[in-house]
Amino acid sequence: MMLKFLFWLDVTIFKIVTFGKSKPDETISAASWSLKLDGKWQGKVAVPIIDFLARLVGDGKDHCKRAYDWQINLYR
Repeated sequence: MMLKFLFWLDVTIFKIVTFGKSKPDETISAASWSLKLDGKWQGKVAVPIIDFLARLVGDGKDHCKRAYDWQINLYR
């Protein structure tokens, strides 16, 4: 239940920040990895920070990449 709420919160905050221009159900983590893949500075800065925070709460390594991989499968 808590995970669903956090996912909803993540997606909702990202929609607000991007003025609704995010992909459906796109998370901040997945978008950050996408920016990193595109060589954008925002992704290069955000990914290590998000991954560090995710490790602090026990999510393990490569949080943003895993979020991106999961997200990509939603669009197929």
